[in-house]
Amino acid sequence: MKTKIALIIAAVFMATNFSFAQQDEECMLNLTLMNDFVKSKKYDEAYEPWMKVRNKCPKFNLSIYKYGEKILDHKIENSEGAAKVDFVSDYMKLLDGGAEHFSSKYSAGEVMEQKALLKYENQKELGLTDMQIYEAFDELYQKYPKDFTSTKGLYVYFTKTVDVFKDGKFELQKVFDKYDDVNELIENLNEGYTKSVNTLIEKEEGGTDLGKKEDKYKTYYLAKLEANDKITGSLDTYLGQLANCENLIPLYKKDFPTYKNDAVWLKRSVSRMYNKECTDDPLYIELVKAYDATAPSADTKYFVATILYKEGKNQEADKYIKQAYDLETDSFKKSKLAKKIANGFKRRGSYGAARQYYREVLSLNPSDGTPHLQIAAMYAKSANSCGDDNFSKRAVFWYAAQEARKAGQIDPNLRSNAAQAAASYEANAPTTAEIFSKGNQGQTISIGCWIGGSVKVPNL
Repeated sequence: MKTKIALIIAAVFMATNFSFAQQDEECMLNLTLMNDFVKSKKYDEAYEPWMKVRNKCPKFNLSIYKYGEKILDHKIENSEGAAKVDFVSDYMKLLDGGAEHFSSKYSAGEVMEQKALLKYENQKELGLTDMQIYEAFDELYQKYPKDFTSTKGLYVYFTKTVDVFKDGKFELQKVFDKYDDVNELIENLNEGYTKSVNTLIEKEEGGTDLGKKEDKYKTYYLAKLEANDKITGSLDTYLGQLANCENLIPLYKKDFPTYKNDAVWLKRSVSRMYNKECTDDPLYIELVKAYDATAPSADTKYFVATILYKEGKNQEADKYIKQAYDLETDSFKKSKLAKKIANGFKRRGSYGAARQYYREVLSLNPSDGTPHLQIAAMYAKSANSCGDDNFSKRAVFWYAAQEARKAGQIDPNLRSNAAQAAASYEANAPTTAEIFSKGNQGQTISIGCWIGGSVKVPNL
């Protein structure tokens, strides 16, 4: 019975659509013309039929809005003055129309994001101030943070905060708060992209080929991760000297009595002082202790460990490091923590411990190839200590090159860096003449010391 009802409803729906199409042959004709012109990238020719179908039949088809965006992008790019402003204004109306008639494809947050970007990209023509651009993105952040996904938009949001501060309209704390807000948004986005791409990578490693759609998604996720990585560095550059110890310490000393029990404020303050290497000041220790007392977590244990390492209490610090790692349960955050711990051990010259945690990163986040480059660098730096003679010592560079190449194999964004690193290491490996003299071409030789491994001598 349910099947019959469904078929009847479907038949009525099809008949209604057919009748509607018959009654609006003009709309169908203009829609077809618009589609053909847009597909041929003849946007000027597409403009007239597009406007006709848009005005007469605004609910007719989603392509009125999706293709309309392409048409207006072209018009804005190729116009000036009042005409350009009119096209920008019309783009705003088009987005509102999309939200009205195709809400599933034009969410309120996505529309707000696109409008904010339009305002920024045409700020001069629209006569908007930096404050107005900031407010457009801030409204998006306050109302629809989950829809705030544009890498460009996130960068603009923060840089306009700095610009408004420099105009004397914001306090310095506002800049720091917004820096943290934007970085947290980026981190949340990256967590989602990383988990999605890792699922696809695990599928490939399991021997299953990705479909065309899956392959496109993988490329998209990797591109977004690369873009977000670049923007993170750009945010630090734009923040510049505003976040130096000379500014941070007096600011946090002033605010500490007020926020000494505020876990979010403490986390941000401790993280910034650590990242900006302001850890010699006694305030850093006070902040870390307050943070650990207020909200003990993997983060707080890690920061306590940094203090202990600084005091030379390495064994006690190692215990806190292990606590920090064991306390973290989220795989993405755990991989980031593992990398941070590994970097710390590497800086202190504890290469064996560093490699252990770099391998944890590789296990937790298979799409991240950077640990391979770090491990390779440690191998190369240890070459002079890992061999009985000059040949065996320099053979370590083959092993380092082998490790470096793995980075490019799992992370396309690192292919160039991995290839350059491998070439650099191989340049320091034994020469053809030395291999010939040694007479061990094609043989597998052991790598000593902490590295522990083997490498095959190239055939001549």
